[in-house]
Amino acid sequence: MIKKKRLLSLLLAGVLCLGMVQPVRADEVADAKKKQEALEEEKKKAEQEQAELSQELDSIMEKMQKTQQDLSDKEQEINVAETDLVEAKAKENDQYESMKLRIKYMYENNNTELIEILVTSKSMSELLNKIEYIQQVTEYDRNMLKEFQKIREDIEKKEEALKEEYAQLETLRDQLQNEQTEMQALLDEKNIQIDNLSSEISANADELKKLIAEAKAAEERRKQQNQSNVYQPNNGNSQIVITGNGKLSHPVPGAYITSGFGYRVAPTAGATSRHDGIDYGASTGTPIYAADSGTVITAQYNSARGYYVVINHGNGMQTWYQHCSALYVSVGDKVSRGQNIAAVGATGIVTGPHLHFEVHVNGTPVDPLLYL
Repeated sequence: MIKKKRLLSLLLAGVLCLGMVQPVRADEVADAKKKQEALEEEKKKAEQEQAELSQELDSIMEKMQKTQQDLSDKEQEINVAETDLVEAKAKENDQYESMKLRIKYMYENNNTELIEILVTSKSMSELLNKIEYIQQVTEYDRNMLKEFQKIREDIEKKEEALKEEYAQLETLRDQLQNEQTEMQALLDEKNIQIDNLSSEISANADELKKLIAEAKAAEERRKQQNQSNVYQPNNGNSQIVITGNGKLSHPVPGAYITSGFGYRVAPTAGATSRHDGIDYGASTGTPIYAADSGTVITAQYNSARGYYVVINHGNGMQTWYQHCSALYVSVGDKVSRGQNIAAVGATGIVTGPHLHFEVHVNGTPVDPLLYL
């Protein structure tokens, strides 16, 4: 009897210790997963911003190349205009000098010229023709000089306009160079941010793997602990879990507890890592008995719990029986301790047939082993 009590104490202490350690580890896993998701999202956003910055930088580079080409073209046009201006000034000057010589000659020989024209002219018609010729030459010189002056003025205006356009292109080039420098700096910062995020993600992923491995190891230890909680009498005909104060009886006598109370690695899609009860492994159809006398307040189907029953025992205590294959009671029924109320099944979200048994005290799930 003393050995039995000592065994009970050790088992209860082990269960309580596991219940304290497991939630902490599960919280750490959940926090690490949230952090990983947040880091991945932040990296994704940073990479999107990086792509946008790269696109803007490429656009600036294209504008830079075009502006540089425009500057080269404009410089060639200015050189051509300067050459044309030199030639125009030379032609204007030549025409001006030729005109000056003719005017000087005519001025210096004005009287002699007229007398010679009068003397040598054989008729009035010839005289008028010579006078008209002299006037035409003078008019030609004047017109040519005006034309060369206009050409020079047009080239000067063109050169001035080209130089102004060149100055504007230089301003644009300088502006684009500043934008390029600023954009490259932003892109460099974004690249550093992404590298840092990648390193942090890698480190957090390693930590997450470590936490998950520790959680699985803890769950395995819990399963082994639950299996070690089975006490077999000398006759070996039944198996009874002996841990709590005995206020409740086991709903499936002789069945092994396959999963304990507390946090765990979710066994299947749709299941939660928080385990609010204990699982009894048994085949479909195995009888389920009321853990204590009370009133049935729920007897229905749920997509997650499957067919389940809830019994109110008074004083804030309820027991829940989930994943049943059949229900033998209805809401409002009074049941006795040990009464067959349902059968083990695999309804709802499960990996196989079993009874998920919960104990609620004042609305909060507690470890059933404390009361069994």
